[in-house]
Amino acid sequence: MKLLLDKNLPKRLELDFPEHEIYTVSDKGWNGNQNGELIKLLMAGNFDALFTFDKNLQYQQNFKKYRYPSFSASRSKQYLFDFM
Repeated sequence: MKLLLDKNLPKRLELDFPEHEIYTVSDKGWNGNQNGELIKLLMAGNFDALFTFDKNLQYQQNFKKYRYPSFSASRSKQYLFDFM
């Protein structure tokens, strides 16, 4: 799978998924893009999913018109990533 990590996730997460092709928003030079534009770039780049801490993304975007899943982690669980 080709996955995109949002700018609010630690880059080191890509090490936990060696069987997947993982990029960060920074890797792609997409910092500063708003969520709507990021979704369009995700589709144009043939990504399979977006991983983010942004819990509001589901309310900001109409995902019914997109075929791409977005996985949102809870910020309260962010401390777990510090130990990965």
